[in-house]
Amino acid sequence: MPSAGSAVDLAVVGLGPAGRALAHRAAARGLDVVGIDPHPHRGWRATYAVWVDEVPGWLGDDVWRARVRRPRVHGVGERVLDRAYGVFDNSALRRRLDLSGVRVIAGSAELPAPSAATVRSVALRDGARIDAHRVIDARGVRPSPALAEQTAFGVVVSADVAAPALGGGDAWFMDWRPDNAAEHGAPPSFLYAMPLGDGTVLLEETCLVGRPGLLLGELRRRLVARLAARGVRIPAGGTVERVRFPVQAPNRAGAVPAFGARAGLMHPGTGYSVAASLSATDVVVDALVDDRDPSRALWPQSARAVRALREMGLSALLSLEPTATAGFFDAFFALPADRQRAYLSGRTDVAGTAAAMWSLFRTVDPSARRTLARAGVRRS
Repeated sequence: MPSAGSAVDLAVVGLGPAGRALAHRAAARGLDVVGIDPHPHRGWRATYAVWVDEVPGWLGDDVWRARVRRPRVHGVGERVLDRAYGVFDNSALRRRLDLSGVRVIAGSAELPAPSAATVRSVALRDGARIDAHRVIDARGVRPSPALAEQTAFGVVVSADVAAPALGGGDAWFMDWRPDNAAEHGAPPSFLYAMPLGDGTVLLEETCLVGRPGLLLGELRRRLVARLAARGVRIPAGGTVERVRFPVQAPNRAGAVPAFGARAGLMHPGTGYSVAASLSATDVVVDALVDDRDPSRALWPQSARAVRALREMGLSALLSLEPTATAGFFDAFFALPADRQRAYLSGRTDVAGTAAAMWSLFRTVDPSARRTLARAGVRRS
């Protein structure tokens, strides 16, 4: 890749999982990379989980904190999913995304407005400037009233304490049963219960999507009520997890290409972005090595079409009657495994995503079908 004077090949702004993966893989391909983050050496406190088959092979097999071979869901009834699900070991993931070949700078970057010309440098708030052939913004997305968001409140307890909530299984990917004392007609939430590999389990009450999402205090109240109904008392002084993040990226286009959640790699129906970012890393790195536009490489027409379909799905979720939610997900997880996978994970699979949505439309009850139809009209 050409570079002028002392300019580096690539400056990555933001070193969360997406930015760190991009910097790591670009340096491994021989590019001269600078990574910029206010706290580059701070560990990641969020729980990152993915479908195991989503992650690229280069990541290796030593990054897992826990894996569940067949997680369960409960909509109207219980189903077992024939797809392995894993929780990352954040420390192991950071080690695997080694930055020894990257010049890491602890600092805050000031990037120009979208209307600016193509950016060839990054200005830091301390007055320093990094010249780069390419600059990529991987800083994630901040909550905004304009963006649908996911919220959750969770506690980490011992496996023995969690056992009654799990009902004899290893994990709940989604448990929509109405034993959380939510008021009738209130926005719904579900129990996410996942082992963490060290004899503990994360029990989390989750608002899948909302604009805005349910408040954390309400989710905490529902979690306590749900667990009490199942004979689980939350021990005092335990680890707590609070979650709030957008499931959409703001509409943006401009001088600085984005990556990760900031680029729209967040699935609007689930909130997941880490696996999609890891899988898309080499697509972007290939473009950088070939001196092609990384945004065009990241978003071919097929990916843009899938994103539009998933935004239609998000619109339906936001409009769904609370009492219809359990039945909606019961119908979704009754779909063939390949159609579930296409909708949840196939970022460029237009035919598979459309087939999953059409199959779901045909099988949900008439009320939910009308909601899906209205969502399609609004997005068209």
